[in-house]
Amino acid sequence: MKWLVSLVGAGLVMITLRDLFHTLWHPTRHGGLSRLVMTALWRLARRFRAPGRVVGLVGPLAMVTVVGMWALTVVLGWAIVYWPHMPGAFTFSPGSKAAQEPALLDSLYLSLVTVATLGLGDIAPDEGWLRLVSPLEALVGFALLTATVSWVLEIYPALTRRRVLAIRLALLRDADPTTPQIDGTAGALLLESLATEVARVRIDFTQYAEAYYFHDGEDHSSLAAMVGYATVLAQRGQAAERPEVRLAGALLTGALNDLAAILDQRFLHTGGPPTAVFAAYAADHGRDGAQP
Repeated sequence: MKWLVSLVGAGLVMITLRDLFHTLWHPTRHGGLSRLVMTALWRLARRFRAPGRVVGLVGPLAMVTVVGMWALTVVLGWAIVYWPHMPGAFTFSPGSKAAQEPALLDSLYLSLVTVATLGLGDIAPDEGWLRLVSPLEALVGFALLTATVSWVLEIYPALTRRRVLAIRLALLRDADPTTPQIDGTAGALLLESLATEVARVRIDFTQYAEAYYFHDGEDHSSLAAMVGYATVLAQRGQAAERPEVRLAGALLTGALNDLAAILDQRFLHTGGPPTAVFAAYAADHGRDGAQP
């Protein structure tokens, strides 16, 4: 029975590590804890029509919630591993009152101390297999901390790339170049560079799906509001006379179609054409979408 309880705790730890792995290093559209938490908070904020400042907190708050749940589950899982073997399989420092406490409390305490890599030493494993398991928990705690830092450092550059593209589209919308104006080498380079940036954002939505649930602030920095104008530029490029401009317009159209497919597959589920997907994307982020 003791081993069965310990296996339950080990299973809880493995579930957490699997979720962490699929969130950071092998993202899938099947989601996990992070996707469930972020989707729930996002839908809740949109359903009650929370103001922009509140919606802007959804992404960071969801990340903090997910990391907290990861840490809590790891600590609880390892405490369950220790619990059936407490106190007989452990050595307590002289004068310590820890052995007088309930076994579950001592197990939680030991798990917290170990996962935080504090190494206080007042409770130490005595059996051989536990002496191997405890350092492993410390390694998992270190990996969790490293993964959290890595997650933050990966998400925010992705947000920056998305917002830079939105601002660039906003500036182009204000200038509103016509088909004759982009029918040249400069126009071809412009459309090709936009296609490259759209492709980068598409990859970001694949690799860092949680970035979708971050609010972009004002319209000029919101891709949800500005992506519609990119389709206008692509159409004008394809209507140009120069073949290199038409090619660049076709590249931008292809990149936008690919982006729409990812947005629809992972987040929106409209089943419609790219224009409908971008309209749903704008609506989901509280935007109207840029019009020609």
